[in-house]
Amino acid sequence: MDSKIAAAIDLKYRPVAVIRADQKPEKAMQFKKGKWGCVMFMFANAARGKTAAFDAGTYGCWGGGVGLGFGNTYLDFPGGVDCFAHFLSSGNRQWETGRKVAIGVEQNAGKEFAENFLEGERYVKNPDLVKQWIDELPIKEAESRYVLFKPLDEINPDRETPATVVLVANADQISALVILANYARQGMENVIIPWAAGCQTIGLLPFREGQSKKPRAVVGLTDISARKYVRKLLGAEYLSFAMPWPLFLEMEANVEGSFLERPPWTSL
Repeated sequence: MDSKIAAAIDLKYRPVAVIRADQKPEKAMQFKKGKWGCVMFMFANAARGKTAAFDAGTYGCWGGGVGLGFGNTYLDFPGGVDCFAHFLSSGNRQWETGRKVAIGVEQNAGKEFAENFLEGERYVKNPDLVKQWIDELPIKEAESRYVLFKPLDEINPDRETPATVVLVANADQISALVILANYARQGMENVIIPWAAGCQTIGLLPFREGQSKKPRAVVGLTDISARKYVRKLLGAEYLSFAMPWPLFLEMEANVEGSFLERPPWTSL
């Protein structure tokens, strides 16, 4: 399926369809079972033309399991949710349980993860706020065996329906997409930028929006750690823009006759 939006805003990378499926393509990229990996690395490869697959054993990291809709995989983090809450905030060095768990982490994990486990990523001020954030996430159990990332131009919507379509866009293109998402709607908040992991802003949160009568688009790739992992593949100037399938179709239908055909946009 070709995209009018992608052509109108001159995307460098291919739109990515996020699809729930019970079978995976034969040549799909996939993390090894139980091995760590960043979901956004796979997303970047999909934007460059490859297909990736994930299941309940190959989602790469704990946040990735949550982001792809495989349940509350933070429960499987070393030391459980309590240690994860310290990891994302002030670190596990400051409390006894965290220090004990850190011994095993240092022995079995990489140096970077072990250091972050002890000192904290400091993305949130304190562990209580992390727990509150987890409670607010629309965590859900898997609705299919696999979640796939496929280039949109390789899918036939008569045979498979994406849950989400995600574009990789620079500042000018994000501006156009925000306008287009609001173009035919009442209100001015039809796009959101939530604080979440990169994978959660292309999976879990757009999945939630897709269940709404008035689904909103989700701007993402504001996750600093994810940006580090995709920079070599995509460059430094991009964010993600995720649209639940009904919103994507709505925006596709509104390209013709819109500002995308007028000089202010075409001059950019």
